[in-house]
Amino acid sequence: MIGFISRQFLTGLITILPLTLTAYLIYWFIVSTEKALSGVIKFVLPDYLYWPGMGFVAALLLIFMIGLLMHLYVVKALFRYIEELLYHMPLIKSVYGAIRDFFQYFSPARQSEFEQVVAVKLDNGMELIGFITLDSSDSLPIEDEDGEERVLVFLPMSYNIGGYPVMMSKKRLRPVNMTMEQAMRFVLTAGVAGHTGKKD
Repeated sequence: MIGFISRQFLTGLITILPLTLTAYLIYWFIVSTEKALSGVIKFVLPDYLYWPGMGFVAALLLIFMIGLLMHLYVVKALFRYIEELLYHMPLIKSVYGAIRDFFQYFSPARQSEFEQVVAVKLDNGMELIGFITLDSSDSLPIEDEDGEERVLVFLPMSYNIGGYPVMMSKKRLRPVNMTMEQAMRFVLTAGVAGHTGKKD
């Protein structure tokens, strides 16, 4: 009886926890952005023009505008200059670099580079899911001792944000019919998330 109750409780917990955490993160984002920008809006606009949620809408518009501005050469140059300053600060460069790399990994521009999902063949017959991240001769030696072309493959780890960039011969790689998002979900959950076998 106790085992039955425990199993049902665990099933309910596994079902409700992802929904609860997702709802909480959305709530936290809305409340945080509203709190951060509502003061500025109230300072600029009369109180009678302000309505609850205006700060959140302003945050969405601000993020969208920044995305548009990042296509301008002047803005990109200024952003790169600011990044260079940050990368010269001992502690900040490590924290900022880690956070930036994490979010860049899921950016649309980065996904176009990672769209090639491959299975890396090991000598013992096992295969690892990886992503081709670099195959340019400008940044990578492309020939090994046997004259085979090599590429840089990122091998993510399950249940952890991290992985290993390795240079692999193309003959050890096999294309996998998965999108980058499907493959990341599959690997980070150790296959628990499952896979339909079809790209969206």
